[in-house]
Amino acid sequence: MTDDTDSRHDRIQTHPTPGRGNSLSGWWRNRSPLRLAISYAVVWLVRISPSLTLKRWLLRRLGVTVGPGVSWGLEATPDVFWPELITVEAEAIVGYDATILCHEFLQDEYRTGEVHIGERAMIGAGATVLPGVEIGADARVAANSLVTRDVPPETTVAGVPAEPMGSSGRDDE
Repeated sequence: MTDDTDSRHDRIQTHPTPGRGNSLSGWWRNRSPLRLAISYAVVWLVRISPSLTLKRWLLRRLGVTVGPGVSWGLEATPDVFWPELITVEAEAIVGYDATILCHEFLQDEYRTGEVHIGERAMIGAGATVLPGVEIGADARVAANSLVTRDVPPETTVAGVPAEPMGSSGRDDE
């Protein structure tokens, strides 16, 4: 984690869109179509495989930094365009149907940023983590949350956008 004065926007790289059209319409200028096709096929296998060992192996082949004991839920999706910008530390959990994004395609530019998920952090089912976000060790992201900024260690966040809920981590609160 970085200090409180640093934000995800400080860690995002901006890439102007050349010419007319939005940045997604020219994606092939930024990433090889063959690389993207292979990445998409591997991500599809990661999403449907029940084997955590196979998921970790496949994620590493994509370039994701995956620590030991990481649990990657069914249907969870790493960034297809820039998976090498994702780091998931030891024993972290990425829940069912969660999405980890390292890019944003906009009208006049696209942005890329690393996502770092700390040790034993938990990302709930259906949550989306945006580029440049750092999630601290033992932090928890509630299901269906949209993480738009850093989550400090041992903090629980929930909502759209995700906001701190407390620090005990108890489900009954």
